[in-house]
Amino acid sequence: MDTVASAVERLDRLAATPRIARLSAAFAAAGHEFALVGGPVRDAFLGHRVNDLDFTTSASPDEILAIVVPIAEAHWDVGRQFGTIAARVDGEVVEITTYRSDVYDGETRKPVVEFGDTLEGDLVRRDFTVNAMALRLPEKVLVDPSGGVDDLLARRLATPGAAVDSFRDDPLRMMRAARFTAQLGFDVADEVRDAMTTRASTLSIVSVERVADELSKLLRTATPTPGIRLLVDTGLADHVMPELAAMRLEIDEHHHHKDVYEHSLTVLEQAIGYESERHPGEAPDLTLRLAALLHDCGKPATRRLEPGGVVTFHHHDVVGAKLAKKRLKALRFDNDTIGAVHRLIELHLRFFGYTEGAWTDSAVRRYVRDAGDQLERLHILTRADVTTRNRRKADRLGFAYDDLENRIAELREREAIDSLRPDLDGVEIQRVLGIGPSREVGEAYRFLLELRTEEGPLGAEVATERLLAWWAARER
Repeated sequence: MDTVASAVERLDRLAATPRIARLSAAFAAAGHEFALVGGPVRDAFLGHRVNDLDFTTSASPDEILAIVVPIAEAHWDVGRQFGTIAARVDGEVVEITTYRSDVYDGETRKPVVEFGDTLEGDLVRRDFTVNAMALRLPEKVLVDPSGGVDDLLARRLATPGAAVDSFRDDPLRMMRAARFTAQLGFDVADEVRDAMTTRASTLSIVSVERVADELSKLLRTATPTPGIRLLVDTGLADHVMPELAAMRLEIDEHHHHKDVYEHSLTVLEQAIGYESERHPGEAPDLTLRLAALLHDCGKPATRRLEPGGVVTFHHHDVVGAKLAKKRLKALRFDNDTIGAVHRLIELHLRFFGYTEGAWTDSAVRRYVRDAGDQLERLHILTRADVTTRNRRKADRLGFAYDDLENRIAELREREAIDSLRPDLDGVEIQRVLGIGPSREVGEAYRFLLELRTEEGPLGAEVATERLLAWWAARER
């Protein structure tokens, strides 16, 4: 946390930038209050880079447009009915919103929009005190009616008013609490935690899409684990992704096994580490993180307590893939994400057979073929799934996966294994066999693909001979 003096200096520099100076001068000339609000002010105190600029004003939407149009390159009525006008000024997009004093009915999270008349009144209706601060412009006066600076210094997430009332107004704020816990590295105030626990079931009035969006934002943070723990501990996860809480399996005194929930959080953290290491500077990989978090979600349904203190989870990969697919569909994730997560979970145990005996080239080809465009994510997930504290075992698995990746690289140099295709395509199969489009063409294609996987490239001539022999044997 930077000092208050450093934050004030940073805010002064921000206010003096030509874009903000032009805007604040234009609103002042028109006789309206104008302030930088929310996240940018918070981030100045945290020493974070300020990206999105949000402003609030006493001007009405029509008055905002009249002031902004002469100095903006473009403008949009992104939420005019809610008092928000967006504009591009000096090449950057800003959003300006009329003071609000909304009223909620308690049945939905959609407020009855009412415009307010004071900056302080606008701020106290916001979600958390650290987001309820503003820098009044052009005066450069910090406005903090709810003690946001104190909470920032204490690294505490609290609400401007009673937390239970805040979450009654908008239950999605509970999901935001989990996200900000992870994003900012803060702890929630006891009152906030209690209200989240009490009000968890009211998340049902929020649209699935908004819940999934907040979950995605949480998972994209640098360290999502604290936020996930908060969701599980308060019971919110039961209404978002109940598979998480289900992984906290009861420990039987005679049967010892890893805590599946804690293991999954460790795998997520390690996957993020590998992601950063192997792809520095790239955007967070939501698909990989979902797969890491849910890769063992099939274990509760497949757990068996065997004699001698052995616990088994046979076929938890297949069961888990189906459960994850069902959950992500319910959350209305896109089909590409759902399919990729399903595939990764289904394949996440495949590698462990590699350590039990040397794979043939055909087995390596099959691994690459089955992973398809998810191979790099599978590399990361499989490595991250090694959480044993036994250093010797961890090293052995790491060396084995290094060897597998080296063999994949060697095969890539000799043949195109990333896009395995038969030596003959569908048109050529029809010509060789003298048939038209039909089910038999698909069967022949699959035969040649399996041949290509097992034996590598054969060439058109040999592939034709093998296809004709297969066809003749099939007709007998």
